[in-house]
Amino acid sequence: MKTESEKAEEQMGRTNWWRSFSRQRPPAEELIAESGISFQLWRLYQHFWLVCLLFPFVQLVRQPTPPPRLLVGLSALAFFAGSYTWLMWRHPLARGFQRQNDLLRHRVQFALLVLLVVLASVLSLYSDLSFLWLFLGVSASVGVLLPWRRAFVVISLLLFFPPVISVIVQGGIQGVDWPLTIALMLLVRALGLDMLGVMRLSSAMGFLHATRQELAHVKIEEERQRFSRDLHDVLGHSLATITLKSELARLLIEEDPARCTQELSEIEGVARTSLRDVREAVAGYRQPRLASELVGARQLLAAAGIDVRWQVQADLLKTLPADTAAVLAWTVREGATNIIRHSRAHHCTLALTQQGEGIRLEVLNDQGQEEPPKSAAGRPGIGLVGLRERVREQGGQMEAGPFLVAGKAHFRLQVALPLSSARWVTTLLSGERS
Repeated sequence: MKTESEKAEEQMGRTNWWRSFSRQRPPAEELIAESGISFQLWRLYQHFWLVCLLFPFVQLVRQPTPPPRLLVGLSALAFFAGSYTWLMWRHPLARGFQRQNDLLRHRVQFALLVLLVVLASVLSLYSDLSFLWLFLGVSASVGVLLPWRRAFVVISLLLFFPPVISVIVQGGIQGVDWPLTIALMLLVRALGLDMLGVMRLSSAMGFLHATRQELAHVKIEEERQRFSRDLHDVLGHSLATITLKSELARLLIEEDPARCTQELSEIEGVARTSLRDVREAVAGYRQPRLASELVGARQLLAAAGIDVRWQVQADLLKTLPADTAAVLAWTVREGATNIIRHSRAHHCTLALTQQGEGIRLEVLNDQGQEEPPKSAAGRPGIGLVGLRERVREQGGQMEAGPFLVAGKAHFRLQVALPLSSARWVTTLLSGERS
C-alpha cells in the first residue's frame, strides 16, 4: 500500500508532467486550443457540406442507370469526397504555421482544385444537372486554400457556372429551373465567402497570437533589463563604499582603533542596507530616496578625501514628485560611484536647482576621465546606460562626458527633468526623436 506522501508525490509528478507537456505544445495547437474551435469542431463543420453529394447520389440511384455509368458516377462522387476531405482537413489556424516553402503541396492543391472544377462541370454537362451541387464543395475549398484576393475572384467566377451549364444542357433559358439555379448560385457564393471569412479571421487570430507572444517577450526583456539595472546600481554603489571603508579601516587599525571601529560599524550598516536593497530589487519595489542618497554620497566622497561642494535647494527635496526624486536619487548614486571608481578627483560639485518648470542635477568633478566609463566591449557602462533609460522614461535629458572649466578638464554628469503636468508630451516627443 502506498502512503499518503507517496500518493501526493505521484500526483504532483503527473501534474508537473502535464504542465511540461502543455508548455511544449506546438504554436498551432496552442492557438487552436485558445480559439475554442477544436479540430473536431472544424472537421464536423467542413464535412457537413458533403451533403451536396446527396443530391447527385440520389439522382443516380433513383433513375434507371446502366451499371457502368452508375459505377463511374459513384466513383466520381467518392473521388470528390476524398479530395474535398484532404483539401479541407487541415485546421484554418494551423495553415498559418505550415512551411511557406512547401511548393509541392501547394501545387498539388491547386491542381486538385482545377480537377474538381472540371469534374463537376463534365458530370453536370454529360450526366445530370444534380452534379451542379458539387460546386458548393469547390467554392468552399477555394475560400480556404487561395489567397483572399484570388479566392474572391475565383468564387465570383464559380457563381456563373450553374446558370451557364444549365442553359447549355437545357438548350436555352426557357427550360432552366431558375428558382433552384438562383438558390444554388447564392449558396455557392455564400459558402465560398463564408470560408474566405473564416480564413481571414484565422489570419487575424494568428497575428494577434504572435503579437501577444512578442509583447510577452518584450515585457520579459524589460523586466530583465530593470533587474540588471537595479542590481548594478545597488551593488556598484554599495561595494564601492565597502571597499573604500575597508581600505580606510585597514589603515586605521593601529593608528586610530576607535575610528577603525566606527568604519567597521559603517561597513556593517552598508552591507545590511545592500542586502535589503537587493531583496527589494528582486521584488521590484525599491525606489531610492533623494535625501538619503545625498547624505550617503557626501559620506562616501568625504571618506575618499574628496572636497564636496553642495548647491542644493532644501525646499526642492520636499516638493519633488516621487518618480522625479527617484531618478535624481539614482543620478546622485551613479555620479558618486563613478567618481570613486573612475577618477582621481580632489574636488566635486553637486548642484540641484530648479529652472522654470524643470529641475536640473549636475555632478561635476575635476581630473575626470577623458571618456565616460565603458564596458569591456567598448560600449558605455551599464550604469550610465541604465540611468539614461530612467531619464528618458521621465521625459528628461542626460549628458555625461568631459567638460572644461577655466581651461581644466572636468567630468560632468547632468540630468534635466520636467516638472510640469505636460511631461507626458515631452516623453512622447523624445520617444519619436529616438
